[in-house]
Amino acid sequence: MAQLLLIEDDATIRTSLTRALGERGHAVASAPTAMAGLRDAVDGRPDLVVLDLGLPDLDGLEMLRMLRAVSRVPVIVATARDDEREIVRALDAGADDYVVKPFSAAQLDARVRAVLRRIGADAPEDAAITVGDLTVDASAREARLSGTVLELSPKEFDLLHYLASRPGQVVSKRELLTEVWQVPYGGADKSVDVHLSWLRRKLGETAQAPRFIQTVRGVGVKLVVPS
Repeated sequence: MAQLLLIEDDATIRTSLTRALGERGHAVASAPTAMAGLRDAVDGRPDLVVLDLGLPDLDGLEMLRMLRAVSRVPVIVATARDDEREIVRALDAGADDYVVKPFSAAQLDARVRAVLRRIGADAPEDAAITVGDLTVDASAREARLSGTVLELSPKEFDLLHYLASRPGQVVSKRELLTEVWQVPYGGADKSVDVHLSWLRRKLGETAQAPRFIQTVRGVGVKLVVPS
């Protein structure tokens, strides 16, 4: 049973989703405001947070940034803002996934299970992968470059680990979307490009001057030992 925290100011939606997610096997706590949600997320240590952006006391993105400063709990943003720039802003602020309103409880449940499946996948204790001076340790969920710990979001780490576990192998963006985002039906393709860009920046490279992550035009990307 997953422990979920739903941060949603609309009482009708909050009650409906709490009941529907509960019927699907989750234990759901809820909060009507950003500050109450932030407190519950830190004190209650849920397995996942579902966060509405239109909160009465604080914009959801600002609350997400505050949460990310103190916690790595997975967050699914639930928003009526379907503009791509808003979605990118949510991902940039630290969201692991997003779902655009209106959505069904079944769709949200599928997203919750996909994120928890990805975050909770157990790795062997000796699962550290070394590619040049980059080390990716799945059991500790930690990546180091030349001995320095990289500050990665959960999604950035998952993306890096997926590529590092296949050194030299070209991986398509469709495969990354399916295996890392667990979204085989599409709808978040831009997320791959955005996260690759962020990951490159943290690895000290760019698409124009790659070191670890190389693009194979028309095919995908691969992680290699820098030459």
